[in-house]
Amino acid sequence: MMNSHAMPAAERKVRVDLGDRSYDILIGPGLIAAAGNEIAARLKGRKVAVITDENVGPRYLEPLMASLKQKEIEAVTLVLPAGEKTKSFEHLIPACEAILGARIERNDAVIALGGGVIGDLTGFAAGIVRRGSRFIQIPTSLLAQVDSSVGGKTGINSPHGKNLIGVFHQPDLVLADTDVLDTLSEREFRAGYAEVAKYGLIDKPDFFAWLEKNWQAVFSGGAARIEAIAVSCQAKADVVAADERENGRRALLNLGHTFGHALEAATQYDSARLVHGEGVSIGMVLAHQFSTRMNLASADDAVRVEAHLRAVGLPTRMGEIPGDLPPAEKLMDAIAQDKKVKGGKLTFILTRGIGQSFVADDVPASEVVNFLREKHPK
Repeated sequence: MMNSHAMPAAERKVRVDLGDRSYDILIGPGLIAAAGNEIAARLKGRKVAVITDENVGPRYLEPLMASLKQKEIEAVTLVLPAGEKTKSFEHLIPACEAILGARIERNDAVIALGGGVIGDLTGFAAGIVRRGSRFIQIPTSLLAQVDSSVGGKTGINSPHGKNLIGVFHQPDLVLADTDVLDTLSEREFRAGYAEVAKYGLIDKPDFFAWLEKNWQAVFSGGAARIEAIAVSCQAKADVVAADERENGRRALLNLGHTFGHALEAATQYDSARLVHGEGVSIGMVLAHQFSTRMNLASADDAVRVEAHLRAVGLPTRMGEIPGDLPPAEKLMDAIAQDKKVKGGKLTFILTRGIGQSFVADDVPASEVVNFLREKHPK
């Protein structure tokens, strides 16, 4: 299959190594059309329940169903509303009922066809129906391909905060079809890119430098895009294999997320104002600036991070979020509610420089509040 760079983009395979629960992430063009083959090769069952949303379904449900049919895999489908608000009990119930209604048995599977919201919700449903059903991720956004579809975290939101209700439930297969990314809005692609940059900032300074030079090629598609996704998936796979349930190292994947989640909560998850990747972008800049404030890292690194994220068109400051934000103290409440608090001390992912992040579990709340007051647009 040819792309705009006039060289065929090769498919890549990343293995998530979890003993008898290991699985493959396939990355490349045309994977939705090949889904039937890939699933039939790995599953004994011949039945699936496909859950998607109103944005993705009209585009990709038909080619997926055709591909399953070729392999005589029976499928029932459920189409849910699109958007962050779908990650709720209100939509979890019909998802569970659809899976039960499809009479999914041990060797059959539940398929999530969509972005992070559908992946998280469907994975949670698959994790609890019959105490755990087989699960396949077909992520259709860049964010889902490099982050949420890998590693088995599933869940829904609560009025108390994001992702507070859920289970760890690893997929049996992830199919990241890079062709579908061409239909994303530029805003969505940029939001996903924030998570790509994050892997460089965690512990891959060379990858971050590569992105600074090659981000335009990643945006335009082809080999550079597949490379960026493969490096991101491998980075996440390595962390998950070392610390599946986030007792230590896996927490590094939350770089920028503690601030980012607080900002998402402050905007009531209104995607017109802020989407997850944009919150992460601002959050990563804040994490580097806060690390500078705590005398851990050079101010030059924070400047460099902000410059790169700004160059790709991501927001990097709280003042860029449309509408009013609650005061610093209220943002602090959201941070304290985030699931990274132990014994009154805050756990943050801080950094000693580009690609040198670490888990700091003794950050004084007073320092964070003062910092937020300084950075607050008011």
